[in-house]
Amino acid sequence: MNPPGIQHIALIGNFLPRKCGLATFTTDTYNALTRRYPDLQVDVYAMDDHPGRYDYPDEVTAAIPQNDRNAYLEAARAIQESGAQALWVQHEYGIYGGPAGEFLIALIDRLNIPVIATLHTVLERPNPDERRVMEALLRRASRVIVMAEKGREILKRVHGVEDRKVVMIPHGVPDRAFADPALFKPAFGWAGRDVIFTFGLLAPGKGIETMIEAMPAIVAAHPAAHYVVLGATHPNLVAHEGEAYRDRLKALAAERGVAGHVAFIDAFVEHDELIDYLQAADIYATPYHNPAQITSGTLSYAVGVGKAVVSTPYVHATEILDAGHGVLVDFRDSTGFAREIVRLLGDKDARIALSQQAYARGRTMLWPRLAERAMSELQQALASRPRRLFKPALDLTVLKPDIAAVERMSDATGMLQHSIYSVPDRRHGYCIDDNARALILMSKIDDMDETLRDKWTSVYGAFVQYAWNPDQRRFRNFMNFDRTWCEDVGSEDSNGRALWALGVTARDARQQKHRAWASSLFDTTASIALDLGSPRAKAFAMLGAAAMLDAHPGHPLCREILDRFGGELIQLLDGNRRPEWSWFEIVLAYDNARLPEALLRAGQALGRSEFTSVGLETLEWIVVRQTSPEGRFRAVGTESFGRAYAAPLMFDQQPLEAQATVDACVAAHEVTREARWVEEAMRAYRWYLGVNDLEMPLASPQDGGCFDGLMPHGLNRNQGAESILALQLANCAISGLSKSAEVVAGPELAVA
Repeated sequence: MNPPGIQHIALIGNFLPRKCGLATFTTDTYNALTRRYPDLQVDVYAMDDHPGRYDYPDEVTAAIPQNDRNAYLEAARAIQESGAQALWVQHEYGIYGGPAGEFLIALIDRLNIPVIATLHTVLERPNPDERRVMEALLRRASRVIVMAEKGREILKRVHGVEDRKVVMIPHGVPDRAFADPALFKPAFGWAGRDVIFTFGLLAPGKGIETMIEAMPAIVAAHPAAHYVVLGATHPNLVAHEGEAYRDRLKALAAERGVAGHVAFIDAFVEHDELIDYLQAADIYATPYHNPAQITSGTLSYAVGVGKAVVSTPYVHATEILDAGHGVLVDFRDSTGFAREIVRLLGDKDARIALSQQAYARGRTMLWPRLAERAMSELQQALASRPRRLFKPALDLTVLKPDIAAVERMSDATGMLQHSIYSVPDRRHGYCIDDNARALILMSKIDDMDETLRDKWTSVYGAFVQYAWNPDQRRFRNFMNFDRTWCEDVGSEDSNGRALWALGVTARDARQQKHRAWASSLFDTTASIALDLGSPRAKAFAMLGAAAMLDAHPGHPLCREILDRFGGELIQLLDGNRRPEWSWFEIVLAYDNARLPEALLRAGQALGRSEFTSVGLETLEWIVVRQTSPEGRFRAVGTESFGRAYAAPLMFDQQPLEAQATVDACVAAHEVTREARWVEEAMRAYRWYLGVNDLEMPLASPQDGGCFDGLMPHGLNRNQGAESILALQLANCAISGLSKSAEVVAGPELAVA
C-alpha cells in the first residue's frame, strides 16, 4: 500500500552498474521504496558520466548524459509529462554537469512538482559557483535531507536555511541478523584469522596508508591479524594513472614487512556478497583523512551489521559512533589505530559488547525506515504545495501604451538590458537590440508628451548612431554600463534590427528632424544588409527596407533588399519543406513570425503576389503551431529551439514571440482584410493578459511593465527591456488595429 496521496515519484542520481557509493545509495533507495511500497511507481533517472558504457537495468527510466544540458531539459519534460507527483534528488558534487552542477538547476526549474533533495556533501566553505548552485537548489527544494546533524548546522550557518526545511534521516543499512564472524570467514579463506576490514572505492584520502603503517604493531601483538581492503580503484583515478595508487599501497605493505597480512581485493561486489564480507570481519576500520566528510555509506553498513568500528573523527563518524558505539582515533594516527585494534582483538568481550552497541544503533537505520521517513517528507511537501482554489477573472481590455517601465529601464545612455524583478540590473549594460526596439516604440505611440518623445527618441537614436562602427562597417551590439563596447562587430541579427529601426523611424518619426536623421543613417549603413546570412537578420532588414520604401518611394537599395531576400526566403522554404513542415528552417527559433511578416511587407511594397502568398501560408502554419489544444496562444519557447522538424514544446515562453505574432497578423490583415487575422492577433495579444498555459498575466498594467516569460513553475518575474518593449509595441499594434476602418471594434478591442 502506498502512503496516502502518493502514487508516483521520480528519483534522480547515479545508479548501478555505475561504480560509486552514490550509485549504490540510489539503487538501495529505489529498492527500499519499491519493497516497502509495492504499488508505488518510481521512475529512475540515472546520471551518466560515460554514455553507452553502462548496461542499466530495466528499473532505469532514462539516463542523463552528465555534460549534455539539453538532456537535462529533455528529462525535465519527461518527468513533467510522466505524471510524477514529486522529484527526489540525490545531490553530490561532481555528478551533475555545468559549473558546480548547475545543469541540475536547469532541470528542476522546469518542473512544477515538489522537489526534495538528499545532500551527500555539505560544504563548510563553498566556492562562489558551489554556493550559487547549492542556494538555487535550497530555494527550490521543499525539503532537504541530511544524514548527519552537522549538515543541518552547516546549512543554517553557511546558507541561512530554516530549521524546519531540513530533516536528518540517517543513511540506510541492510537488515541482517547479528552474527559471529567465524561463521562467514571460511567462505573467504579467513578461518583462524583476526580480520580487520575496510571497503569502498580505492582512492587517496581514504587513509589506507595509516592502517598499513599500523599493521606491524598489530601483527606483533596478534600474528593472525589480517587487514583486508575490498574495492575497485576509483574510476576517475584509473583514468588518470591506472592502478599506480594500488601498487604504491602494496609496496608500502611490503616495505613495512606486512605484505602477508594485508590483502587487496580489486572488485566492486554485489550487495549480498558485500554484506557477507562485512559479517566476516572482526573489526571495521575507516581511517579517512577528510574531517568534513558528512556521509559514509561504508561506515553506516558496518554499524548496521554490528561491527566494532575504529575510525578517524570525521563528521559522520563522530555522530554515528558517539556514546560508546565505536572508537575514534585522531587523523593519520597509525599508533592510535594500532593501540585500539590490538586492545579490541585482545579483549573478545569488549569487542562483542561494542559490536552489539553498534548493531543496536543500526536497527534504527534500516532501509525501510529511511523509505518511510522520506515518504513522510514527500507527503508533507505535497500537502504544503500551494493550490489555486479558483481561477481569477482576467481583465482582457487592451492596454493603453505606457512608457513608465521603459523610462524606468533607461538613462542618458540608453535602455538597459536586464532587471532583477523591476529594478534595472546595470551589470549587463545595454544592447542595440533593445535600443532599436525602443527607438521604434517612440514612433509608434500616439498619445505621448512631445517633449518626452523628443528626449527619448534622441537618446535611443544616439545609441544606435554610436553603435555604428565605420571601420568595420557594422553595428556593435553590447555595451558595458561604463559605455565601453564589448565588441567591434555585433551579431547579424542585431545589425538587421538596427536597419529595421532606422527604416521605421525614417517613415514614422513624428518630427522631421528625426525622420531626416534616420534616413541619412539608413543610407549610410543599409548596404551591410547585402552581406547578411541569417534568415532573421534578413527579415529584420526587409522590415526596415519596406518602411524606408514607404518613406522614400523607389529607393533602389530597399527594392533590392526586398526582392533579393524575399526570393531567398522562398528558396529556403522550398529546400526545407516537408509534408507537415511549411517553414523556412528545419528548426524553430525566436521571433519566428518575423519571417512571414517580412514576406508580407515585401509583397505589399513590391506588388509581388508570390511573396504575399508564401507569407500567408507560412504565417498560417506557425500560428497553428503556436496554438494550444485549448485554443490559447502558446509562444514557441526557448526549450523548442534547435529541434529539427519537431513540434514546439511548452516552455520557456517569452513576450517577444507574442509581439512578433501580433505584428505579423496585423500585416496579414492589411493584405487580406480578413477578420480571422484580427482574431489571431488578439489571441496572441491576450497571452500578455493571462490567456496562456498558466492562466497568469504577464502584463503589469499599473506601470507598463511585463514579466520575462512563462516557466513550468510560474512566471519569470524579472522585467527586462525586451519584455517591456514587446508588450508596449504590441499595445501600439493592437491599438492601431482597433482604429482600422475595416475593423468593427468589439469589447475585445476596446483600449483602456
